[in-house]
Amino acid sequence: MQELYVDTADALEQLCEQLAGSPWLAVDTEFVREKSYHPKLCLLQLCDGEIAACIDPLKLEDLAPLERLLLNSSGTKVFHAGRQDLEIFYLLWQRLPAPLFDTQLAATLLGLGEQVGYAALVQKQLGVDLAKSHTRTDWSLRPLRQGQLRYALDDVIYLGRVYLALKGELERLGRIDWLAEEFAALADPATYRIDPDTVWEKVKGRQRLKGAQLATLQVLAAWREKQALAADRPRRWILQDDPLIDLARQAPQSLEALSRIRGLEPGQLKRSGARWLELIAESRALPSSEWPSQSRPSKRISANQEAIVDLLMSALRLLAEQQRTTPALLASRQDLERLTAGSRDIDLLRGWRRKIAGDALLSVLNGVLEPRLENGRLVLVKSAIRD
Repeated sequence: MQELYVDTADALEQLCEQLAGSPWLAVDTEFVREKSYHPKLCLLQLCDGEIAACIDPLKLEDLAPLERLLLNSSGTKVFHAGRQDLEIFYLLWQRLPAPLFDTQLAATLLGLGEQVGYAALVQKQLGVDLAKSHTRTDWSLRPLRQGQLRYALDDVIYLGRVYLALKGELERLGRIDWLAEEFAALADPATYRIDPDTVWEKVKGRQRLKGAQLATLQVLAAWREKQALAADRPRRWILQDDPLIDLARQAPQSLEALSRIRGLEPGQLKRSGARWLELIAESRALPSSEWPSQSRPSKRISANQEAIVDLLMSALRLLAEQQRTTPALLASRQDLERLTAGSRDIDLLRGWRRKIAGDALLSVLNGVLEPRLENGRLVLVKSAIRD
């Protein structure tokens, strides 16, 4: 394996030319974001099985060769839990590498664990124990030490080998296309676009609010998001979730009332207090037809429905075992509660999930199939009543 550290324009151009014809590229990034809204790219690693390289973006003014390489659709780009890596590429280029393959998603489909970490997956697949000593490294500091570069290179060297192993197993099982929709979603720029008007849906504690309170939360959360974006600072540095929720719930109408909200600093009140009062007044003046709403927990199901869900859960575990995958990848208990209550608008009844589990669970629900113990093992058989 040829190992390179790339920190000049000529070296980057040469590397990208060497990798341009590769059928696949393992890709990883190192970044920091503790003090910023957006992640700051500090190192990028690539490997095609023959060349492994650390590219130093902090020493390169122009990443155009890298952009051409990664946005070329001729080769598969391999990531592990790649959403944060892909967010960085979207911020850089407003486009994303494709086609792509995510080894964490593939591992889940193959029953190797839900959201399995990279080091654990390498150990399971290759029997290699990777060093974990640099997981908390500040990658923005220079110069990088040899141990840090070794750690970074291993992230793509073994990623490529894991990819080939998982791809081979998926092909053997006839599942190579099963994750196409998930991979396409990861490569969709819309996944990474930020809509300030919807960020309220992720604010911790929002479930305690309703009606006009939600309208205030939406307006204040959108304001916070825009401020964080403009300043490139973490949201919590602008306004933390707890006082944000209290502002929405209490709707103070004066600076004196604002000062009684726990968690608000005098500096924040001086800078933003008047604007918060304006936004609160505007949100409370909205007609109820413009208030946002949040999904509420489904109605409590009956004891009989609970028993049916338990039956479906048993069948789901059996189907997952047969397909060497995990039940959680196919459906949650909440999905089965909705299925029992009559809903058909669930992922379980779409695409490959329907083929390997959804139709069978519908047959159980309709009495066409039934779980039965045979020689101490649970099996699904055609119902005798339906014969």
